[in-house]
Amino acid sequence: MTFLNIINHLKENTSKIISEKGYDNVDFVVEYSRSGFGDITCNVAFLLAKNLKKNPQEVAQEFVGEYNLGNDLEKVEAHKSGYLNFFINNNSFTNTVLPESLKENYGSVDIGKNSKLIVEHTSVNPNKALHIGHLRNVAIGDAVSRILSKANYDVKVLNYVDDSGLQVADIIVGFKYGGFSESPPTGEKFADYCGDTVYVNITSKYESDKDLESKRHEILKELEDSTSETAKFGKTLTRKILSDQLDTAWNFGASYDCLNFESEILYSKLWEKIFERIKSENLVRLEDQGDNVGCWVLPIENEDDKIIVRSNGAATYVAKDIPYAAWKLGVVNDPFNYAKYTTQPNGRILYETTLEETQVPKQSFAANKVITVIDNRQTNLQKIVTNLMSKFNPESSYVHLGYEAVTLSSDTAKILGNKTNGKDVQMSGRKGLYINADEIIEKLEKHIFLESKGRNDDLDDASLNEIAHNVAVGTIRYELIKPDLGKIITFDINTSLKLEGDTCSYIQYSCVRAARILEKFGNEPNFDVQFDQLNTEYETNLIKQIGLFEVFVNDAAKNYSPKVIAKYCYDLAVAFSSFYEHVNVLKADTPELINARICLVLSFKLTLEKALNLIGIIAPQRM
Repeated sequence: MTFLNIINHLKENTSKIISEKGYDNVDFVVEYSRSGFGDITCNVAFLLAKNLKKNPQEVAQEFVGEYNLGNDLEKVEAHKSGYLNFFINNNSFTNTVLPESLKENYGSVDIGKNSKLIVEHTSVNPNKALHIGHLRNVAIGDAVSRILSKANYDVKVLNYVDDSGLQVADIIVGFKYGGFSESPPTGEKFADYCGDTVYVNITSKYESDKDLESKRHEILKELEDSTSETAKFGKTLTRKILSDQLDTAWNFGASYDCLNFESEILYSKLWEKIFERIKSENLVRLEDQGDNVGCWVLPIENEDDKIIVRSNGAATYVAKDIPYAAWKLGVVNDPFNYAKYTTQPNGRILYETTLEETQVPKQSFAANKVITVIDNRQTNLQKIVTNLMSKFNPESSYVHLGYEAVTLSSDTAKILGNKTNGKDVQMSGRKGLYINADEIIEKLEKHIFLESKGRNDDLDDASLNEIAHNVAVGTIRYELIKPDLGKIITFDINTSLKLEGDTCSYIQYSCVRAARILEKFGNEPNFDVQFDQLNTEYETNLIKQIGLFEVFVNDAAKNYSPKVIAKYCYDLAVAFSSFYEHVNVLKADTPELINARICLVLSFKLTLEKALNLIGIIAPQRM
């Protein structure tokens, strides 16, 4: 049994003991122990002690003799605090875990039961290129989708394209009335040009040029008419920008299942249908007095009512999100047809919504469980949408997975050619203060290429470029994923590339070390043996970390938390580094021991590769 199986078995046994003793049910926890007091710990006795009017250790002692240890556990002890501490049988555990780790699906858990689940992420306004702040969204969303797939959910990934909003209107104003050429300077991407030049310059003129600002609102209105020349022009512009954005996301290792265009939602009249339903179910009310007279408002418990349709009949920003959320949950009939947008670099087909007839069979991109990755500035809006969706379908789950912003350290900003005055860089697309995602990936790749070339003079440039790309992307992903979602990140190139400490380079390098050992061994290890000889503390600690993979996958999937996997990768690398420093593999005393240790090295390498893959990081064979 792996750790998760043992933990689940102990949970069942503990519940059975509680029932047999006639004790009240308590919300106890069985989990692996970081304290060093056993391998697994349970707080059941501590929780029961108060009602039983007994000392916690006394209650724990009552439970000790009730467990059927079998082959999986060595012993169980009652700690003086009242916690039950379980010690696994190392030999039995090792002989189970190492062969299991060879399986392709090792670490998989069955939380989802193959049920459908939607993850929406990226969803950047199509008026600019992606910057590093957007990459945090991509890294989180992509990792969550990978983790939930590992937990046996049928995951579909969506990317929402707001091609009818103010930012698109701004780009059109720039081209139609701002005097900007529709072709970028030679060598500059269209998305970069639109965001860095057209958008920044045109928005800075609105305050001083009211006529220009009125043009903006005219264009915004014209975008609502699919037959207008403005709408057709906007579609051409946004698709060119979107193409550049997707290239960046694919280069970063992300992929999607469907592009959802806001304009298609607008033209489908989905909002009108949803609005009628909201009114018929008395979820909104028409104000007949006060400041909001003539407006339709959505009552929010313990908060001010929210206007969703103004007295002039215009839907507010909040209202734009409601039909899309309802569509994702499948609580409305799907009005769309689907077209194939492209086949992505990883071979995954990317579809797009359309109202035109197509030859593509009807697709299904709706589920009873939806996770939307959006930064915390949208928290209040998402609370409103989530609240309304729960009324549409009380059995559904609509989750806003929020996160905080990314800043750049002053040193990193300098490396990338930005003036900082010694301060960290706070990014703003409107002001043009941000670090382009392509730029930071490229700069990191060049930096890593030179370092790798110095260590690997036998490799050609193609191999070095592949290493540089995998390490650069891994470095950025890890730095964006490992902190708490609610923490503002200050990204620093120099710190993140260190080969020691909690960095992706340190983790990837541990995999490289394992690869070199296996390369020197030169043969396939034999796993059809007993591994009783693997009994040093460094070996058993590493084996336990390998056996914990399912526990961390389970935790990460239940809490939508990629940082849990990042922490596991680091812990696993630390355990291997300690093993590497203290245990001789290729010069062990006997051929049998050499084989056993080689099996352990391979088991570690395969497990780390699987774990890193869950957060979108490739483990290189050389660095």
